Amino acid sequence: MDRFDCERLLSTRKGRRGFMIGAGGLTGLAIATQFSSRVVAQPRFSGYPFSLGVASGDPLPDSVVLWTRLAPEPLNGGGMPSVNVPVQWQIATDENMSKVVLRGTAIATPELGHSIRVVIGGLQPAQWYWYQFKAGSEVSQIGRTRTAPALGSRVDRFRFAFASCQLWEAGYFAAYKHMAEEDLDLVVHLGDYIYEGAGNPQAIRSHNGPEPVTLEEYRNRHALYKTDPNLQAAHAAFPWTFTWDDHEVDNNWADEIPQDPEKQSRQAFLARRANAFKAYYEHMPLRQSSMPKGIDMQLYRRLSFGDLVEFNVLDTRQYRSDQPCGDGIKPRCAEAFDPNATMTGQKQEQWLFQGLDRSRSRWNVLAQQVVFAQHDWTAGEEDVFNVDAWDGYVAPRNRVLNFLEQRKPSNPVVLTGDTHSSWVNDLKADFNNPNSATVGTEFVGTSITSGFGASDRIEAALPESPWVKYFNGRQRGYVRCDLNRERWRTDFRLLPESAPGRTTVPDPNTPITTAASFELPDRGVVKRV
Repeated sequence: MDRFDCERLLSTRKGRRGFMIGAGGLTGLAIATQFSSRVVAQPRFSGYPFSLGVASGDPLPDSVVLWTRLAPEPLNGGGMPSVNVPVQWQIATDENMSKVVLRGTAIATPELGHSIRVVIGGLQPAQWYWYQFKAGSEVSQIGRTRTAPALGSRVDRFRFAFASCQLWEAGYFAAYKHMAEEDLDLVVHLGDYIYEGAGNPQAIRSHNGPEPVTLEEYRNRHALYKTDPNLQAAHAAFPWTFTWDDHEVDNNWADEIPQDPEKQSRQAFLARRANAFKAYYEHMPLRQSSMPKGIDMQLYRRLSFGDLVEFNVLDTRQYRSDQPCGDGIKPRCAEAFDPNATMTGQKQEQWLFQGLDRSRSRWNVLAQQVVFAQHDWTAGEEDVFNVDAWDGYVAPRNRVLNFLEQRKPSNPVVLTGDTHSSWVNDLKADFNNPNSATVGTEFVGTSITSGFGASDRIEAALPESPWVKYFNGRQRGYVRCDLNRERWRTDFRLLPESAPGRTTVPDPNTPITTAASFELPDRGVVKRV
Protein backbone atom coordinates (compact mmCIF):
# COMPACT_ATOMS: atom_id res chain seq x y z
CA MET A 1 0.00 0.00 0.00
CA ASP A 2 1.48 3.42 -0.95
CA ARG A 3 1.51 6.52 1.19
CA PHE A 4 -1.77 7.65 -0.35
CA ASP A 5 -3.89 4.79 1.04
CA CYS A 6 -7.07 5.04 -0.98
CA GLU A 7 -9.08 3.45 1.80
CA ARG A 8 -8.33 6.40 4.07
CA LEU A 9 -10.05 9.23 2.34
CA LEU A 10 -11.96 12.21 3.62
CA SER A 11 -14.90 10.32 5.12
CA THR A 12 -12.71 8.37 7.54
CA ARG A 13 -10.84 11.47 8.74
CA LYS A 14 -13.76 13.83 9.17
CA GLY A 15 -13.49 14.25 12.91
CA ARG A 16 -9.78 13.94 13.60
CA ARG A 17 -8.17 17.04 15.17
CA GLY A 18 -11.36 18.98 14.53
CA PHE A 19 -10.96 18.77 10.76
CA MET A 20 -13.82 20.69 9.17
CA ILE A 21 -15.64 20.26 5.90
CA GLY A 22 -17.57 23.21 4.56
CA ALA A 23 -16.83 26.69 5.80
CA GLY A 24 -13.10 26.90 5.21
CA GLY A 25 -12.54 23.17 5.62
CA LEU A 26 -11.96 21.78 2.14
CA THR A 27 -12.76 24.38 -0.44
CA GLY A 28 -11.61 22.27 -3.36
CA LEU A 29 -14.42 19.83 -2.62
CA ALA A 30 -16.89 22.55 -1.73
CA ILE A 31 -16.26 24.28 -5.04
CA ALA A 32 -16.49 21.07 -6.99
CA THR A 33 -20.01 20.36 -5.82
CA GLN A 34 -21.22 23.39 -7.80
CA PHE A 35 -20.48 21.62 -11.07
CA SER A 36 -21.88 18.56 -12.77
CA SER A 37 -18.98 17.41 -14.97
CA ARG A 38 -18.29 13.71 -14.77
CA VAL A 39 -15.46 12.52 -12.54
CA VAL A 40 -12.62 10.42 -13.93
CA ALA A 41 -11.53 8.24 -11.04
CA GLN A 42 -8.32 6.90 -12.62
CA PRO A 43 -7.03 9.62 -14.92
CA ARG A 44 -4.17 9.26 -17.34
CA PHE A 45 -2.10 12.26 -18.30
CA SER A 46 -0.21 13.29 -21.42
CA GLY A 47 2.64 14.56 -19.23
CA TYR A 48 3.56 15.10 -15.59
CA PRO A 49 0.43 16.74 -14.12
CA PHE A 50 2.22 18.59 -11.27
CA SER A 51 4.43 20.58 -13.66
CA LEU A 52 3.60 23.84 -11.87
CA GLY A 53 4.72 22.66 -8.45
CA VAL A 54 2.94 23.07 -5.13
CA ALA A 55 2.37 26.04 -2.85
CA SER A 56 0.76 27.09 0.41
CA GLY A 57 -0.50 30.39 1.70
CA ASP A 58 -2.37 32.69 4.06
CA PRO A 59 -1.57 30.77 7.26
CA LEU A 60 -3.82 31.09 10.31
CA PRO A 61 -3.17 29.51 13.73
CA ASP A 62 -5.26 26.45 12.89
CA SER A 63 -5.35 26.32 9.09
CA VAL A 64 -3.45 26.93 5.89
CA VAL A 65 -4.21 26.83 2.17
CA LEU A 66 -2.53 24.12 0.05
CA TRP A 67 -2.41 24.60 -3.73
CA THR A 68 -1.54 22.82 -6.92
CA ARG A 69 -2.86 22.68 -10.49
CA LEU A 70 -3.03 19.73 -12.84
CA ALA A 71 -1.24 20.85 -16.00
CA PRO A 72 0.44 18.08 -18.02
CA GLU A 73 0.76 20.57 -20.92
CA PRO A 74 1.19 23.80 -18.92
CA LEU A 75 1.61 26.17 -21.87
CA ASN A 76 -1.27 24.69 -23.84
CA GLY A 77 -4.18 25.57 -21.58
CA GLY A 78 -3.01 22.93 -19.12
CA GLY A 79 -3.64 19.98 -21.41
CA MET A 80 -6.46 18.54 -19.29
CA PRO A 81 -9.74 17.13 -20.65
CA SER A 82 -12.95 18.85 -19.62
CA VAL A 83 -13.72 16.48 -16.76
CA ASN A 84 -13.46 16.53 -12.98
CA VAL A 85 -10.43 14.75 -11.56
CA PRO A 86 -10.02 13.62 -7.92
CA VAL A 87 -6.75 14.70 -6.32
CA GLN A 88 -5.63 13.10 -3.08
CA TRP A 89 -3.70 15.14 -0.56
CA GLN A 90 -2.03 14.48 2.75
CA ILE A 91 -0.28 16.55 5.38
CA ALA A 92 2.34 15.30 7.85
CA THR A 93 4.53 16.55 10.67
CA ASP A 94 7.75 15.25 9.12
CA GLU A 95 9.53 15.82 5.83
CA ASN A 96 9.44 12.12 4.94
CA MET A 97 5.63 12.13 5.08
CA SER A 98 5.66 9.20 7.50
CA LYS A 99 3.66 10.94 10.26
CA VAL A 100 0.52 11.83 8.35
CA VAL A 101 -2.03 13.70 10.46
CA LEU A 102 -4.68 14.39 7.82
CA ARG A 103 -5.51 13.18 4.34
CA GLY A 104 -8.38 13.56 1.94
CA THR A 105 -9.52 14.13 -1.63
CA ALA A 106 -10.38 17.30 -3.49
CA ILE A 107 -11.80 17.63 -6.99
CA ALA A 108 -9.93 19.47 -9.75
CA THR A 109 -12.54 21.00 -12.07
CA PRO A 110 -12.19 22.41 -15.58
CA GLU A 111 -14.11 25.49 -14.43
CA LEU A 112 -11.12 26.43 -12.22
CA GLY A 113 -8.44 25.30 -14.67
CA HIS A 114 -8.02 22.05 -12.71
CA SER A 115 -6.48 24.01 -9.87
CA ILE A 116 -6.81 22.72 -6.32
CA ARG A 117 -6.90 24.67 -3.08
CA VAL A 118 -7.37 22.71 0.11
CA VAL A 119 -8.03 24.78 3.22
CA ILE A 120 -7.12 22.48 6.08
CA GLY A 121 -8.46 23.26 9.53
CA GLY A 122 -7.70 21.70 12.89
CA LEU A 123 -3.93 22.19 12.69
CA GLN A 124 -1.69 23.15 15.59
CA PRO A 125 -0.45 26.77 15.84
CA ALA A 126 3.17 27.68 15.05
CA GLN A 127 3.80 24.21 13.60
CA TRP A 128 5.74 23.14 10.52
CA TYR A 129 3.91 20.69 8.25
CA TRP A 130 4.76 18.89 5.01
CA TYR A 131 2.21 18.11 2.30
CA GLN A 132 1.85 16.28 -1.01
CA PHE A 133 -0.73 15.60 -3.74
CA LYS A 134 -1.50 12.58 -5.88
CA ALA A 135 -3.61 12.28 -9.07
CA GLY A 136 -3.98 8.89 -10.71
CA SER A 137 -0.57 7.26 -10.34
CA GLU A 138 1.33 10.59 -10.34
CA VAL A 139 2.68 12.15 -7.13
CA SER A 140 3.68 15.77 -6.61
CA GLN A 141 6.80 17.07 -4.95
CA ILE A 142 6.62 17.56 -1.19
CA GLY A 143 5.94 21.08 0.05
CA ARG A 144 6.49 22.59 3.48
CA THR A 145 4.28 25.07 5.29
CA ARG A 146 3.80 26.61 8.71
CA THR A 147 0.76 27.73 10.68
CA ALA A 148 0.65 31.09 12.45
CA PRO A 149 1.09 31.32 16.23
CA ALA A 150 -2.08 31.46 18.33
CA LEU A 151 -3.83 34.82 18.27
CA GLY A 152 -2.45 37.12 20.94
CA SER A 153 0.18 34.61 22.08
CA ARG A 154 3.63 35.85 22.95
CA VAL A 155 5.99 35.54 19.98
CA ASP A 156 9.65 36.45 20.41
CA ARG A 157 10.86 36.16 16.82
CA PHE A 158 9.45 36.16 13.28
CA ARG A 159 11.32 36.02 9.98
CA PHE A 160 9.98 36.71 6.53
CA ALA A 161 11.04 37.89 3.09
CA PHE A 162 9.25 40.07 0.56
CA ALA A 163 9.60 40.29 -3.20
CA SER A 164 7.97 41.73 -6.32
CA CYS A 165 8.33 42.41 -10.03
CA GLN A 166 9.51 39.19 -11.69
CA LEU A 167 9.61 39.87 -15.42
CA TRP A 168 10.26 36.54 -17.15
CA GLU A 169 11.91 38.12 -20.15
CA ALA A 170 14.41 40.17 -18.10
CA GLY A 171 16.29 37.19 -16.74
CA TYR A 172 16.21 34.19 -14.44
CA PHE A 173 14.66 33.91 -10.99
CA ALA A 174 17.98 33.27 -9.26
CA ALA A 175 16.85 35.29 -6.24
CA TYR A 176 14.25 32.64 -5.43
CA LYS A 177 16.91 29.93 -5.33
CA HIS A 178 18.54 31.78 -2.44
CA MET A 179 15.24 32.69 -0.80
CA ALA A 180 14.30 28.99 -0.69
CA GLU A 181 17.44 28.35 1.38
CA GLU A 182 16.57 30.99 4.00
CA ASP A 183 15.09 30.30 7.44
CA LEU A 184 11.71 32.02 7.07
CA ASP A 185 8.21 31.82 8.47
CA LEU A 186 6.52 33.57 5.54
CA VAL A 187 7.05 35.12 2.10
CA VAL A 188 5.13 38.25 1.11
CA HIS A 189 4.72 38.97 -2.61
CA LEU A 190 3.84 42.60 -3.37
CA GLY A 191 2.74 42.33 -6.97
CA ASP A 192 3.78 41.97 -10.61
CA TYR A 193 3.90 38.20 -10.21
CA ILE A 194 3.50 37.98 -13.98
CA TYR A 195 3.93 40.54 -16.75
CA GLU A 196 1.37 40.90 -19.48
CA GLY A 197 3.59 42.02 -22.36
CA ALA A 198 3.71 40.18 -25.67
CA GLY A 199 6.57 37.80 -26.30
CA ASN A 200 9.92 39.27 -27.36
CA PRO A 201 11.93 36.74 -29.40
CA GLN A 202 15.13 38.66 -28.58
CA ALA A 203 14.71 38.23 -24.80
CA ILE A 204 16.87 35.78 -22.86
CA ARG A 205 13.68 33.78 -22.40
CA SER A 206 10.59 34.94 -24.22
CA HIS A 207 7.00 35.26 -23.09
CA ASN A 208 4.63 32.70 -24.57
CA GLY A 209 2.32 34.37 -27.05
CA PRO A 210 0.75 37.80 -27.41
CA GLU A 211 -0.38 40.10 -24.62
CA PRO A 212 -3.03 38.09 -22.75
CA VAL A 213 -6.68 39.05 -22.95
CA THR A 214 -8.60 35.78 -22.73
CA LEU A 215 -8.79 33.45 -19.75
CA GLU A 216 -6.71 30.78 -21.48
CA GLU A 217 -4.03 33.35 -22.38
CA TYR A 218 -3.76 34.49 -18.76
CA ARG A 219 -3.68 30.87 -17.62
CA ASN A 220 -0.83 30.17 -20.01
CA ARG A 221 1.10 33.22 -18.82
CA HIS A 222 0.74 32.22 -15.16
CA ALA A 223 1.72 28.67 -16.05
CA LEU A 224 4.86 29.88 -17.83
CA TYR A 225 6.02 31.71 -14.71
CA LYS A 226 5.13 28.78 -12.46
CA THR A 227 7.42 26.47 -14.48
CA ASP A 228 10.51 28.26 -13.16
CA PRO A 229 12.29 25.77 -10.83
CA ASN A 230 13.64 28.42 -8.47
CA LEU A 231 10.19 29.96 -8.03
CA GLN A 232 8.77 26.48 -7.42
CA ALA A 233 11.42 25.85 -4.76
CA ALA A 234 10.55 29.03 -2.87
CA HIS A 235 6.85 28.19 -3.00
CA ALA A 236 7.49 24.68 -1.72
CA ALA A 237 9.64 25.93 1.18
CA PHE A 238 7.31 28.41 2.94
CA PRO A 239 3.76 29.70 3.08
CA TRP A 240 3.20 32.87 1.05
CA THR A 241 0.76 35.75 1.10
CA PHE A 242 0.05 37.89 -1.94
CA THR A 243 -1.28 41.07 -3.35
CA TRP A 244 -1.21 42.19 -6.97
CA ASP A 245 -0.06 45.34 -8.70
CA ASP A 246 -0.74 46.31 -12.31
CA HIS A 247 0.96 43.75 -14.56
CA GLU A 248 -1.23 40.88 -13.41
CA VAL A 249 -3.89 42.63 -15.52
CA ASP A 250 -2.63 45.59 -17.57
CA ASN A 251 0.13 48.14 -17.03
CA ASN A 252 -0.99 51.04 -14.80
CA TRP A 253 -4.65 50.05 -14.74
CA ALA A 254 -6.80 51.91 -12.23
CA ASP A 255 -10.11 50.42 -11.12
CA GLU A 256 -12.19 50.15 -14.31
CA ILE A 257 -9.80 52.19 -16.45
CA PRO A 258 -7.10 50.53 -18.59
CA GLN A 259 -3.71 52.01 -19.38
CA ASP A 260 -4.83 52.86 -22.91
CA PRO A 261 -8.60 53.54 -23.04
CA GLU A 262 -8.21 54.71 -26.62
CA LYS A 263 -7.30 51.09 -27.52
CA GLN A 264 -9.52 49.15 -25.09
CA SER A 265 -13.18 49.94 -24.59
CA ARG A 266 -14.49 49.86 -21.04
CA GLN A 267 -16.48 46.72 -21.81
CA ALA A 268 -13.47 44.96 -23.35
CA PHE A 269 -11.22 45.92 -20.45
CA LEU A 270 -13.68 44.71 -17.82
CA ALA A 271 -13.95 41.36 -19.61
CA ARG A 272 -10.16 41.21 -19.67
CA ARG A 273 -9.99 42.18 -15.99
CA ALA A 274 -12.41 39.37 -15.06
CA ASN A 275 -10.25 36.87 -16.98
CA ALA A 276 -7.08 38.11 -15.30
CA PHE A 277 -8.66 37.95 -11.83
CA LYS A 278 -9.87 34.40 -12.39
CA ALA A 279 -6.49 33.18 -13.64
CA TYR A 280 -4.76 34.89 -10.71
CA TYR A 281 -7.04 33.15 -8.23
CA GLU A 282 -6.52 29.80 -9.94
CA HIS A 283 -2.74 30.05 -9.55
CA MET A 284 -2.41 31.33 -5.98
CA PRO A 285 -2.98 29.63 -2.60
CA LEU A 286 -5.76 32.04 -1.66
CA ARG A 287 -8.76 31.33 0.51
CA GLN A 288 -12.21 30.95 -0.96
CA SER A 289 -13.12 34.42 0.30
CA SER A 290 -10.88 35.71 -2.52
CA MET A 291 -12.70 33.81 -5.28
CA PRO A 292 -13.50 36.49 -7.89
CA LYS A 293 -17.05 37.42 -8.72
CA GLY A 294 -16.82 38.77 -12.23
CA ILE A 295 -14.75 41.96 -12.11
CA ASP A 296 -14.54 41.98 -8.29
CA MET A 297 -12.10 40.10 -6.10
CA GLN A 298 -11.58 40.49 -2.35
CA LEU A 299 -7.82 40.65 -1.92
CA TYR A 300 -7.16 43.00 1.00
CA ARG A 301 -6.99 41.04 4.23
CA ARG A 302 -5.19 40.80 7.55
CA LEU A 303 -2.76 38.19 8.91
CA SER A 304 -1.58 38.15 12.54
CA PHE A 305 1.37 36.29 14.03
CA GLY A 306 0.81 36.20 17.77
CA ASP A 307 1.41 39.53 19.47
CA LEU A 308 4.54 40.35 17.47
CA VAL A 309 3.46 41.38 13.98
CA GLU A 310 0.27 41.98 12.01
CA PHE A 311 0.16 42.33 8.22
CA ASN A 312 -2.45 44.54 6.57
CA VAL A 313 -2.30 43.29 2.98
CA LEU A 314 -3.61 46.10 0.76
CA ASP A 315 -5.02 46.36 -2.75
CA THR A 316 -4.09 49.70 -4.33
CA ARG A 317 -5.28 48.88 -7.88
CA GLN A 318 -8.87 47.68 -7.79
CA TYR A 319 -10.44 50.70 -6.08
CA ARG A 320 -8.18 53.66 -6.89
CA SER A 321 -9.06 56.86 -8.70
CA ASP A 322 -7.61 57.27 -12.17
CA GLN A 323 -4.02 58.50 -12.15
CA PRO A 324 -3.91 62.31 -12.23
CA CYS A 325 -2.16 64.55 -14.70
CA GLY A 326 -2.35 61.99 -17.52
CA ASP A 327 -0.22 59.42 -15.62
CA GLY A 328 3.56 59.11 -15.88
CA ILE A 329 6.52 60.85 -14.21
CA LYS A 330 5.92 64.59 -14.43
CA PRO A 331 5.16 67.73 -12.44
CA ARG A 332 2.05 67.38 -10.32
CA CYS A 333 -1.10 69.08 -11.50
CA ALA A 334 -3.99 70.25 -9.28
CA GLU A 335 -5.71 66.88 -9.75
CA ALA A 336 -2.96 65.19 -7.72
CA PHE A 337 -4.19 67.09 -4.66
CA ASP A 338 -7.87 66.25 -5.13
CA PRO A 339 -9.31 65.67 -1.63
CA ASN A 340 -11.79 63.17 -3.08
CA ALA A 341 -9.11 61.02 -4.72
CA THR A 342 -8.46 57.55 -3.33
CA MET A 343 -5.77 54.92 -3.58
CA THR A 344 -7.61 52.18 -1.71
CA GLY A 345 -11.29 53.10 -1.85
CA GLN A 346 -13.12 54.41 1.21
CA LYS A 347 -14.17 50.99 2.52
CA GLN A 348 -10.61 49.59 2.49
CA GLU A 349 -9.19 52.79 3.98
CA GLN A 350 -11.58 52.60 6.92
CA TRP A 351 -10.85 48.88 7.31
CA LEU A 352 -7.13 49.73 7.51
CA PHE A 353 -7.61 52.48 10.10
CA GLN A 354 -9.91 50.35 12.25
CA GLY A 355 -7.46 47.45 12.15
CA LEU A 356 -4.49 49.62 13.08
CA ASP A 357 -6.51 51.21 15.89
CA ARG A 358 -7.43 47.82 17.38
CA SER A 359 -4.05 46.16 16.86
CA ARG A 360 -2.09 45.03 19.89
CA SER A 361 0.87 43.82 17.84
CA ARG A 362 4.37 45.17 18.41
CA TRP A 363 4.89 45.73 14.65
CA ASN A 364 2.09 46.80 12.28
CA VAL A 365 2.77 46.26 8.59
CA LEU A 366 1.12 47.79 5.54
CA ALA A 367 2.03 45.36 2.73
CA GLN A 368 1.26 47.24 -0.47
CA GLN A 369 2.45 47.99 -3.97
CA VAL A 370 3.65 51.48 -4.87
CA VAL A 371 6.13 53.87 -3.24
CA PHE A 372 4.53 55.66 -0.30
CA ALA A 373 7.12 58.31 0.59
CA GLN A 374 7.34 61.52 -1.38
CA HIS A 375 10.14 61.58 -3.92
CA ASP A 376 11.17 64.20 -6.45
CA TRP A 377 12.72 62.41 -9.44
CA THR A 378 14.68 65.38 -10.79
CA ALA A 379 17.45 67.46 -9.22
CA GLY A 380 17.04 71.20 -9.38
CA GLU A 381 14.13 73.59 -9.20
CA GLU A 382 11.66 71.52 -11.19
CA ASP A 383 9.63 69.00 -9.13
CA VAL A 384 8.79 65.77 -10.95
CA PHE A 385 6.84 62.89 -9.41
CA ASN A 386 5.57 59.42 -10.27
CA VAL A 387 1.83 60.05 -10.21
CA ASP A 388 1.03 56.32 -10.41
CA ALA A 389 2.49 56.04 -6.87
CA TRP A 390 1.24 57.76 -3.70
CA ASP A 391 2.86 61.00 -4.95
CA GLY A 392 -0.11 61.27 -7.31
CA TYR A 393 -2.56 60.73 -4.46
CA VAL A 394 -1.52 63.36 -1.92
CA ALA A 395 -4.80 63.62 -0.02
CA PRO A 396 -5.20 59.88 0.67
CA ARG A 397 -1.53 59.67 1.68
CA ASN A 398 -2.02 62.57 4.07
CA ARG A 399 -5.01 60.79 5.59
CA VAL A 400 -2.76 57.80 6.35
CA LEU A 401 0.05 59.98 7.69
CA ASN A 402 -2.36 61.99 9.85
CA PHE A 403 -3.79 58.78 11.25
CA LEU A 404 -0.31 57.45 12.10
CA GLU A 405 0.63 60.71 13.78
CA GLN A 406 -2.58 61.08 15.78
CA ARG A 407 -3.51 57.50 16.67
CA LYS A 408 0.08 56.24 16.99
CA PRO A 409 -0.29 52.51 16.23
CA SER A 410 2.77 50.61 17.42
CA ASN A 411 5.69 50.67 14.97
CA PRO A 412 3.99 51.15 11.57
CA VAL A 413 6.08 49.76 8.71
CA VAL A 414 5.17 50.07 5.03
CA LEU A 415 6.45 47.37 2.65
CA THR A 416 6.56 48.33 -1.02
CA GLY A 417 7.35 46.79 -4.40
CA ASP A 418 6.74 48.13 -7.94
CA THR A 419 9.68 50.46 -8.43
CA HIS A 420 12.46 47.90 -9.24
CA SER A 421 14.82 49.49 -6.71
CA SER A 422 15.69 49.33 -3.01
CA TRP A 423 14.83 52.14 -0.60
CA VAL A 424 14.62 52.90 3.10
CA ASN A 425 12.47 55.93 3.91
CA ASP A 426 11.42 57.78 7.03
CA LEU A 427 7.72 58.58 6.72
CA LYS A 428 7.29 62.21 7.67
CA ALA A 429 4.11 63.71 9.06
CA ASP A 430 4.62 66.46 6.46
CA PHE A 431 7.03 65.76 3.61
CA ASN A 432 7.14 69.47 2.83
CA ASN A 433 8.66 69.98 6.27
CA PRO A 434 11.60 67.55 6.65
CA ASN A 435 11.82 68.47 10.33
CA SER A 436 8.31 67.20 11.02
CA ALA A 437 7.78 64.05 13.06
CA THR A 438 8.74 60.65 11.69
CA VAL A 439 5.55 58.59 11.95
CA GLY A 440 6.66 55.34 10.32
CA THR A 441 9.21 53.56 8.16
CA GLU A 442 9.08 52.33 4.57
CA PHE A 443 11.15 49.49 3.15
CA VAL A 444 11.01 49.24 -0.64
CA GLY A 445 12.20 46.02 -2.24
CA THR A 446 13.86 45.80 -5.60
CA SER A 447 12.68 43.48 -8.37
CA ILE A 448 13.38 39.80 -8.84
CA THR A 449 14.41 40.56 -12.46
CA SER A 450 12.65 43.66 -13.80
CA GLY A 451 15.07 46.33 -14.94
CA PHE A 452 15.47 49.91 -13.74
CA GLY A 453 17.08 52.61 -15.83
CA ALA A 454 16.80 55.75 -13.70
CA SER A 455 19.50 55.23 -11.05
CA ASP A 456 21.67 58.19 -12.12
CA ARG A 457 18.67 60.50 -12.21
CA ILE A 458 17.40 59.49 -8.78
CA GLU A 459 20.83 59.53 -7.16
CA ALA A 460 21.32 63.11 -8.34
CA ALA A 461 18.02 64.15 -6.77
CA LEU A 462 18.40 62.35 -3.43
CA PRO A 463 19.65 65.42 -1.50
CA GLU A 464 16.20 66.93 -2.09
CA SER A 465 14.58 64.02 -0.21
CA PRO A 466 16.46 63.90 3.13
CA TRP A 467 14.09 61.27 4.53
CA VAL A 468 15.57 58.70 2.11
CA LYS A 469 18.08 56.67 4.13
CA TYR A 470 19.06 54.25 1.34
CA PHE A 471 18.64 53.87 -2.40
CA ASN A 472 19.96 51.21 -4.79
CA GLY A 473 18.52 50.91 -8.27
CA ARG A 474 21.30 48.83 -9.80
CA GLN A 475 20.75 45.38 -8.28
CA ARG A 476 17.96 42.82 -8.26
CA GLY A 477 16.93 40.55 -5.37
CA TYR A 478 14.62 40.45 -2.37
CA VAL A 479 14.38 41.72 1.21
CA ARG A 480 14.75 39.62 4.36
CA CYS A 481 13.28 40.82 7.65
CA ASP A 482 14.02 39.47 11.13
CA LEU A 483 11.77 40.76 13.92
CA ASN A 484 11.90 40.43 17.68
CA ARG A 485 10.39 42.43 20.50
CA GLU A 486 13.21 44.98 20.61
CA ARG A 487 14.03 45.61 16.96
CA TRP A 488 13.26 44.97 13.30
CA ARG A 489 16.23 44.11 11.09
CA THR A 490 16.02 44.42 7.31
CA ASP A 491 18.64 42.89 5.00
CA PHE A 492 18.70 43.75 1.30
CA ARG A 493 19.67 40.47 -0.36
CA LEU A 494 20.92 41.49 -3.78
CA LEU A 495 22.43 39.87 -6.86
CA PRO A 496 25.49 41.37 -8.56
CA GLU A 497 24.88 44.31 -10.87
CA SER A 498 24.50 43.06 -14.44
CA ALA A 499 25.95 44.59 -17.56
CA PRO A 500 23.85 47.34 -19.16
CA GLY A 501 21.05 45.93 -21.27
CA ARG A 502 17.66 44.29 -21.08
CA THR A 503 18.83 41.13 -19.29
CA THR A 504 19.30 41.74 -15.58
CA VAL A 505 19.90 38.17 -14.32
CA PRO A 506 21.62 36.12 -17.04
CA ASP A 507 22.28 33.03 -14.88
CA PRO A 508 19.72 31.10 -12.76
CA ASN A 509 22.54 30.29 -10.33
CA THR A 510 23.74 33.86 -9.82
CA PRO A 511 25.16 34.30 -6.27
CA ILE A 512 23.69 36.69 -3.75
CA THR A 513 25.02 38.88 -0.92
CA THR A 514 23.62 41.08 1.81
CA ALA A 515 24.25 44.50 0.28
CA ALA A 516 22.91 46.63 3.15
CA SER A 517 21.28 46.11 6.55
CA PHE A 518 19.10 48.38 8.67
CA GLU A 519 17.70 48.16 12.17
CA LEU A 520 14.53 49.79 13.40
CA PRO A 521 14.34 49.87 17.22
CA ASP A 522 11.00 49.40 18.92
CA ARG A 523 9.35 52.85 18.73
CA GLY A 524 12.56 54.25 17.25
CA VAL A 525 13.99 55.55 13.96
CA VAL A 526 15.61 53.29 11.40
CA LYS A 527 19.42 53.29 11.08
CA ARG A 528 21.94 51.49 8.88
CA VAL A 529 24.06 48.86 10.63
